[in-house]
Amino acid sequence: MGKFTVTHEIRCDVETFWKTFFDKDFNDKLYLEGLGFPAYKTLEQNETETRITRKVSGQPKMNMPGPVAKLMGSNFSYVEDGSFDKAAKIWTWKLTPSTLADKMRNEGSVRVEAIGEGKVRRVAELVIEAKIFGLGGLIESSAEKQLRDGWDQSAVFMNKYFDAAK
Repeated sequence: MGKFTVTHEIRCDVETFWKTFFDKDFNDKLYLEGLGFPAYKTLEQNETETRITRKVSGQPKMNMPGPVAKLMGSNFSYVEDGSFDKAAKIWTWKLTPSTLADKMRNEGSVRVEAIGEGKVRRVAELVIEAKIFGLGGLIESSAEKQLRDGWDQSAVFMNKYFDAAK
């Protein structure tokens, strides 16, 4: 099982970060244009006094070693179920993959902390686990690399978006 943390500086304040994080149009642009997903869709999003929940489906652009790509299939996708605790200001999620859902686990959390005027540090803590004999470690390391790349790309996209809005 791989646990790792990715941290990025994003050029906006905490309130703007979360408002943008839940903006459907922004997410469509981020995933479809910024990250090059062949498919991405918000399935539902609901808000109460204490929580925001969201369910999305995505088909990431895959860049995996041959054996992993074959195992996952050419149309690999996932459903993400997430919840934002408004008091704690923490987003937690769990992904359900389209293949091997009973053997794979991907979940995590995101929080942001103010680090100066108009800047936050986004901290994402992720867990990736693949219980597949002989390939589990390769799947985990490949997924971690792809996830790290995706988070890096999203930070670049977000900073360009916020810079353009200034």
